[in-house]
Amino acid sequence: MSSREEILKRVRGQLVEAIPHPTLSGEWTTYPDPRTRFAETLASIGGLCVPASDVSSIQQHLQELPAFTDGAKIVSLIPGLDVGNVDVDAIDDPHDLEDIDFAILPAKVAVAENGAVWVTDEDQKHRVLYFLPQHVALVVEGGHVVSNLHEAYEWLGLHSAATFSQPGFGCWIAGPSKTADIEQSLVIGAHGARSMTVYLLDN
Repeated sequence: MSSREEILKRVRGQLVEAIPHPTLSGEWTTYPDPRTRFAETLASIGGLCVPASDVSSIQQHLQELPAFTDGAKIVSLIPGLDVGNVDVDAIDDPHDLEDIDFAILPAKVAVAENGAVWVTDEDQKHRVLYFLPQHVALVVEGGHVVSNLHEAYEWLGLHSAATFSQPGFGCWIAGPSKTADIEQSLVIGAHGARSMTVYLLDN
């Protein structure tokens, strides 16, 4: 028996007994006002939270962001928010999106505890739009904010069944890209978006 076969035999003999998945019930962290806590948490990690009563209020606020007004190439995938000048559907190669300055994209739900927002590629052609643009704005339609991740997965299970019932893409994004690995100096936008704005859209 070769060394490889001997190692594989030992590995197969050490199978861990299966255990049931943990439940979502428990004494998890909750907040009396999840939206306010989410805004505070997001700000602490370099992002900005903006409540929005309608799409027009989002468009008005965008005019106050230099990252948006100075952007040459802008993508908007939010119905009714016609501020983009790049037709994403006409682009087949995602590499051609590398020079997008600002992207306004849909999101499902926000989490107060860690400032994260759940995104999928259900409504768009190129998932890289969440990561390639210089600046990203996420619109949480319905303004859904929960206290913790346990509540978030429970909410997603009820409202986005397709996300978990079949293979697909989903991702938590918390604030702009950042790293402090180099000499423990915080760098924003090291390998992704340099800023992230989250709009909590009530309707």
